[in-house]
Amino acid sequence: MSASQEPKPDTFDLYDLRVEVICPRGERILCGAKEGDNFILQGEMLHLPDGQGFSIYSLGAILPLLAAKQRETHPHDWMSTDAEIACLDPNCKSRLKIVRTGLRTFSHAEVTSVPLLASTSIDG
Repeated sequence: MSASQEPKPDTFDLYDLRVEVICPRGERILCGAKEGDNFILQGEMLHLPDGQGFSIYSLGAILPLLAAKQRETHPHDWMSTDAEIACLDPNCKSRLKIVRTGLRTFSHAEVTSVPLLASTSIDG
C-alpha cells in the first residue's frame, strides 16, 4: 500500500446494513409489517423507503444489535453468522433479517468532538 493509499490515522469502517422483514406464508403478522418491508442503515442514519412505516416495537427488538452488526467481528462470533431476529411479540411469526451491504469509512474527527489521544491505537 502506498503512502497515498494508507488510511488516515483517525478513520474507521462500518458496514452499511439492510434490515428486511420476513413473513412466513400463511402466518398472522401482528406488527403491521409486510414481506419485504425494509430500511437501510448507513453510519448512524436510518433510511426508510418513501411511504413505508416500520413498527417501533420491531425497531426496538433490533436496534441494540445494529451497532455490533456494523462492525467487523470474528468469523466464529454469532454476530457474524446469525442474521435473523425474531419479532418481540411471541405470537408474531415475522423475523427481521440483517444483511451487510457495503463498507463505509468514517473519520473520527467528523463524527465526534472528543479528540483522539496520542496514545490511542488499535493494539491497545
